[in-house]
Amino acid sequence: MQNKTRHPVAVLMGGTSAEREISLLSGQAVLDALLSQGVNAIAIDPATADLDTLCAKEIEQVFIALHGRGGEDGCIQGFLESLQLPYTGSGVTGSALAMDKHLSKQIWHSAGLPTPASALLNADSDWSAIVQRLGQPLMVKPASEGSSVGMSKVDSAEALAAAWREAAQYDTQVLAEQWIDGQEYTIAILHEQTLPAIRLETPRSFYDYAAKYEQNDTHYHCPCGLGAEQEQTLGKLALQAFHALHCAGWGRVDLMLDQQQNPWLLEVNTVPGMTSHSLVPMAAKAKGIDFNHLVLAILETASL
Repeated sequence: MQNKTRHPVAVLMGGTSAEREISLLSGQAVLDALLSQGVNAIAIDPATADLDTLCAKEIEQVFIALHGRGGEDGCIQGFLESLQLPYTGSGVTGSALAMDKHLSKQIWHSAGLPTPASALLNADSDWSAIVQRLGQPLMVKPASEGSSVGMSKVDSAEALAAAWREAAQYDTQVLAEQWIDGQEYTIAILHEQTLPAIRLETPRSFYDYAAKYEQNDTHYHCPCGLGAEQEQTLGKLALQAFHALHCAGWGRVDLMLDQQQNPWLLEVNTVPGMTSHSLVPMAAKAKGIDFNHLVLAILETASL
């Protein structure tokens, strides 16, 4: 793919969300891959550059590498549509629904798809009643953050109140979710096809921010160890979950298998990490797709 004579592709990276540093790493990896393939590409950080640059430089396509709020929640997608600029990944609706874990779960419930029971928390919540209804332990998480920011596992009503205060620093909506005892998997989707599933293994209590980005004892299993039929079944569920939220192009579905091998949907990421060590590139590599060609394949999803 060569476009040295065309108008440039803009790689949006950085931003102002809690995932800024990861976004900068993803964006730089994407930019390097595009440039190495002869694509005329430039980096734009909305936190430091005026987005009018998109018009001034006559951008042809936009590769969104913004994680978290402002990048995955439909805001930048709506802005780009107002400029009639094709962009990668899900549209406004899919981005907004996937970013909001509470809405995602409501939609999955209505579609008959399995997802852990949950409750929204606030300062007036009856912590004991929530623990009684959902059981313990519980997972507490901001409803609209990624990279496990603000998440914690709690084992009591007292701990639930403290976890809510921690998560509320990142989001006005905080979710308490039934704890699933089992193994975590992630399934990448590219052009309506699933890539090989990855099983995540960490000695920590769950796959938190430290396990993702700071520790060296997290293991990623691909092949994931499931039989072909079971992995295919999980892939179909991942696609159902993806489509139920009106997502498109590419993304990643995170889920659990409990001790009885029942699947439970956790969330959809519409702009997953794109460093050389991220999960989607890992799954693509297992499929025989190197990083550079993965980036080009994602760029092909750019549309209005």
